[in-house]
Amino acid sequence: MMSEGIEANFFKRFSGGPEIRIESLRTREQAAVTVLFGPSGAGKTTVLRCLAGLTRPEGGTIGFDREIWSDAARGFFLPPRRRNIGFVPQEYALFPHLSVERNIAYALNRVASYESRRRVAELIKWLGLEGLEERLPKELSGGQQQRVALARAVARRPKLLLLDEPLVALDAPTRQRLRGELRRLLKEAGIPSVLVTHDRTDALVLGDDLVVMDAGRLMQQGPVHEVFSRPANLAVAGIVAVETVQPGRVQERGDLITVAIGEQKLLAVAGDLPADSSDVYVCIRAEDVILMKGEPVRSSPRNCLAAIVRGFTQEGPMVRIDLDCSFPLSALLTRQACEELGLKAGERVLALVKAPNVHLIPRAV
Repeated sequence: MMSEGIEANFFKRFSGGPEIRIESLRTREQAAVTVLFGPSGAGKTTVLRCLAGLTRPEGGTIGFDREIWSDAARGFFLPPRRRNIGFVPQEYALFPHLSVERNIAYALNRVASYESRRRVAELIKWLGLEGLEERLPKELSGGQQQRVALARAVARRPKLLLLDEPLVALDAPTRQRLRGELRRLLKEAGIPSVLVTHDRTDALVLGDDLVVMDAGRLMQQGPVHEVFSRPANLAVAGIVAVETVQPGRVQERGDLITVAIGEQKLLAVAGDLPADSSDVYVCIRAEDVILMKGEPVRSSPRNCLAAIVRGFTQEGPMVRIDLDCSFPLSALLTRQACEELGLKAGERVLALVKAPNVHLIPRAV
């Protein structure tokens, strides 16, 4: 029996190009935001277009809310207009000759005029577009255009909302400002959403669940922070940009695993590491590294590594710190935390990492 979310197993071939083959894509039943995440060319937009009915798969099935949308074996394909979806394309695709009000109303062209006017007014108020009703798209900011496109997509109260790189057309400062706003609007809309992005921050801020794609394949799916913190394999670790990935070897197993990286030994939680795995990759996220000066103190972190500061990289309000612990390690601190610690290149510090934040991936040798 199909679930009430998306359930998809399908493939799409392109002449002289890659094959997109999706196995066991599933989304939650409740109104969660699922992010299709991966590098450019991974096949994310093709998957979104197949879900929307804008591209027809050669094989397999796609369904949503216990309804079959596509079944290649039976030759069945439900057209986009009958799927009751809302779609926001990359460039928003607003009609340049129509006002804000008429762009939104276009989605309601089969609705009685009174009801259409009421719904448009409701959406304009919800999205904070009051006073802009008569403006043309070229007279709007990028953020305002985004809200008009979202209003048009949800006007008919769709069962599913699909967004293709909704922030890609915006400049960096606007993008940063609108991430939180878009997340709030999607949750307020109460509509299950699937969103495509290749931007790590977009994925972390906007998503509840993450589907990692690469080379036309689904690599891993699950809650956003679980996938980012515990990648299933080395390829996913690279895609989600885990800063420290080092080869290691398991030395002891108990409640915690002892793993050696060169001369250093770290404690890690076994997690789903197979019992016969002795060669591993050790993965540590920069934000999970705590820095301090002075003598080690007894605290909850179970790993305390002597380190030398090698360099700094400014990343907006954060500072990435390159460390040498006999292996390269990255830490991510606020600028204020850096200033309070008075960190300088060449200085000795202690790097603390909790055992649950040391993730192990089996390594073939």
